[in-house]
Amino acid sequence: MSTIQIRNVPDDFHRRLKARAAENGQSLSDYLLDELRLIADRPTLREWGTMVLERDGQRRPAVPAAEVLADERRR
Repeated sequence: MSTIQIRNVPDDFHRRLKARAAENGQSLSDYLLDELRLIADRPTLREWGTMVLERDGQRRPAVPAAEVLADERRR
């Protein structure tokens, strides 16, 4: 397994994270590892956009969004 080290963590930030870990009955390391798993499992905006385009067969709107907004503003 790999190790990640984070430097220059402000004391108040560290205390809050440690308190959250304790509330969950976890060590700070285990708590942060669980949080990192959630982050790693969540797609990035770019990945999400790619998934949407692939799912939708790269459909594009018939009318550009800017044109729709302009029409609505004129009304």
